[in-house]
Amino acid sequence: MTRVLTGIQSSGRQHLGNILGAIRPAIKRANSANTESFLFIADLHSLTTIKDPEVRKQNVLATAAAWLACGLDPEKSVFYLQSAVPECTELTWYLNCFTPYPMLANAHSFKDKSDKLSDVNAGLFDYPVLMASDIIMYDADVVPVGKDQKQHLEMTRDIATKVNLAYDKEVFVIPEAAIDENVMTIPGTDGQKMSKSYGNVIDIFLPQKQLKKQVMAIVTDSTPLEEPKDPDTCNVFALYRLLGTDEQVAEMRQNYLGGNYGYGHAKKALLELILEEFAEERQKFDELMTQPDAIYEALEKGAEKARVVARATIGRVREAMGY
Repeated sequence: MTRVLTGIQSSGRQHLGNILGAIRPAIKRANSANTESFLFIADLHSLTTIKDPEVRKQNVLATAAAWLACGLDPEKSVFYLQSAVPECTELTWYLNCFTPYPMLANAHSFKDKSDKLSDVNAGLFDYPVLMASDIIMYDADVVPVGKDQKQHLEMTRDIATKVNLAYDKEVFVIPEAAIDENVMTIPGTDGQKMSKSYGNVIDIFLPQKQLKKQVMAIVTDSTPLEEPKDPDTCNVFALYRLLGTDEQVAEMRQNYLGGNYGYGHAKKALLELILEEFAEERQKFDELMTQPDAIYEALEKGAEKARVVARATIGRVREAMGY
């Protein structure tokens, strides 16, 4: 059986990009008979940017509720909070002592912000090592990652291999990356990659009026209503195409090309499609957010399973390193 590990940050509520790019694929894998899935909420990572404890707690609840609302069965997976397994931070220290400074200085997560070092804390600089700990702590065979996370997985493999060579034994399982080259970047409301840090997200779990406001804010060009429009350069159509059936997408394309069809019409159609596609998930999410104890209970059951594996790994590490 293949052990697959997926983590998602709780730096904010989960948006359409998270759901299509990470949550739905992970749940599909978790339901596979030949897969053992470890799915965690990376709440320690979020501390690099979010210091308010109440905001962080609400983000954790909303993130967990999103996974559960989208169909995750916590009985079939190991679903847990990163911070509930303290062995993770212990392992991070051990790995730090095998991680060369230039490796971290070349990490995208650091270089992207290195032009303003006053905003870079040690946690952000050390982010790749904590991520490596998240992965190799649980003997993961496969880690699905986007292209933007490929470097961190390669760093994880390098660090784990260095430890194994230092002690001439398999202290860690060396994970493989699973990168689906066909997965397109989910565009945000401004055309960039949908990201909480860009503030360009569509939060499908918002009340309908607020969701409508986000959809109507999608950036479009100034082509007049009566003129034909190019669907392949439009952010609205790009999102519609991700959710609609072949017939719906074909009809929308003809609407664009035929003229007398405004971007406002397209945005309204996109909103209706989102509400239809995620009706069940939206209802379930609202129910879960009124039951925080049930969410925490599901996470704690998963953490109990995760700690069993983590303690075994830490035992191997301590023995190999002489502690």
